[in-house]
Amino acid sequence: MNGKAAPSEARPGSVRSRPDRGRGALGPALELVHTGRAPTRSVLTAELGVTRATAGVVAAELEALGLITVEPGAAGGSQGRPSHRLTVAEEGPVVLAAQVHADGYRAALVGLGGRIVATTPGCEVVDPDPEQVIGAVVDAGAELLAASGRHCAGAGLAVPSAVEDPEGLALNPLHLAWPAGAPVRRIFAERVAAAGLDVPAFTGNDVNLAALAEHRHGAGRGAAHLLCVATGHRGVGGALVLDGRLHTGSSGLALEVGHLTVNPEGRPCHCGSRGCLDVEADPLAFLTAAGRTPGPEVSLLRQSTDLLRGSYHDPQVRFAAEELIDRLGLGLAGLVNILNPDRIILGGLHRALLDADPDRLRAVVADRSLWGRSGGVPILACTLDHNSLVGAAELAWQPVLDDPMRVAV
Repeated sequence: MNGKAAPSEARPGSVRSRPDRGRGALGPALELVHTGRAPTRSVLTAELGVTRATAGVVAAELEALGLITVEPGAAGGSQGRPSHRLTVAEEGPVVLAAQVHADGYRAALVGLGGRIVATTPGCEVVDPDPEQVIGAVVDAGAELLAASGRHCAGAGLAVPSAVEDPEGLALNPLHLAWPAGAPVRRIFAERVAAAGLDVPAFTGNDVNLAALAEHRHGAGRGAAHLLCVATGHRGVGGALVLDGRLHTGSSGLALEVGHLTVNPEGRPCHCGSRGCLDVEADPLAFLTAAGRTPGPEVSLLRQSTDLLRGSYHDPQVRFAAEELIDRLGLGLAGLVNILNPDRIILGGLHRALLDADPDRLRAVVADRSLWGRSGGVPILACTLDHNSLVGAAELAWQPVLDDPMRVAV
């Protein structure tokens, strides 16, 4: 999922000109600025392993493409000229990002750097026909794009299901009324084209994409082996970034952590098993354990987080939270033993549970995992709003990160 490795400088005697050598570094350079790892031209020079002159050529070409902005550095007290500052272009191209979940859907325009430029109002009705839902969210995004007047570089969709590669089938949309095996990738690409957008279109699992976004722009930045677990709006999902790349397995189906058994005598799960994380540590499980009847006014995620943050002093709410923390910690400990991540990030209700009682969750994981007892794994909250939307945008931006000249086509 990351950009290509930076090429080395040409050998002595090469007939390539300096601009040609710089062009090969455009993709790696853009990704460094996109992820905030090269805030100045001097850092870009060091990260790419090129000369200062070549880094200047690369930065200038990315600026000419309308992708980044190069500004003189502010004068400081040290000797020498301050390095030029590099930022993504605020008025540059965008991608259309869309997300469908159990309680609705939303579209957004997202720029480089993971910046959400504009969003549509969230819709709270999900049609049982994926053609209707995906068509509606694409149309909403296309209207947003037309109103913005911005150039669109691609489109990405996040769905609450494992998405099989290479066909792009939603194999287990358990929390939607969609048929198993719905061809979501094909539907999305067709609706994007029907909206008049001649851009590549991509589809992925929502938690995978949340992990990708957090790794590039949020709480997972800098982690080599990142484990992400989140509740979403219904159920529990997980994702893994290994050596800086999203790990999706042989066919896109890796890390279905929602179906780890954490309570053998627990609730029946949609998958046919019993006591899975999916039904033991999601918003509905929390509301049920807290003795609350879910209402139709807002999403289950919103109801559960509001209850946790506003009524943690209530003994029944606190007991329910502790029960979920223990179930979640048991699942995380098993994953730590198998995967040995260097960081865990939590999203959705799990983020709120961590905020409510961080010591309890960390103690459960440390007590149940071999590696936890030997030093502990940092457990942090996700930091990005709408991280699945931002992750869907990352899918759409990837071809540009691989070859920035695509925006000039």
